[in-house]
Amino acid sequence: MHQIDDTDIRILGQLQRDGTLSVDALSERVNLSRNACWRRVKLMEERGLIRDRVAILDAEAAGCGLSVFIFVRAASHDADWLKSFREAVGAFPEIVGVYRTSGDLDYVLRARVSDVKAYDRLYQRLIAKVKLADVSASFVMEEIKETTQIPLTGLGHGPQI
Repeated sequence: MHQIDDTDIRILGQLQRDGTLSVDALSERVNLSRNACWRRVKLMEERGLIRDRVAILDAEAAGCGLSVFIFVRAASHDADWLKSFREAVGAFPEIVGVYRTSGDLDYVLRARVSDVKAYDRLYQRLIAKVKLADVSASFVMEEIKETTQIPLTGLGHGPQI
């Protein structure tokens, strides 16, 4: 096991801002030798703390400027329904997040589409694939904050990789 320390936290912070950094540039930014930096990154990848390095696209420029939250009440709570629901939502590239929640709603889905008509087409395809008790949606009028960065506060106080 490897205890996450301040150096790992600095590495993670830099990679969350720019996953394209070379090992040389990263090691320079975190004040660590190239080899030591590479070993730390590899260990965090192998242990699953670093899952992927991706490009984050501008949704508007990619033709998916409308963000939609879809609220779902399940038609059933058995294993067969859950399996078909997971398969259905997994098949739609427009659905970019699916969350099982507590409270009145069973699931919250996040989708990216071009416009309301595209959402309606997604909705029609979704209800054709899986039986839902209730579905409603809210369209995002303004994105005030959206980030992929995970807060690193407190990370060095216990987790081991």
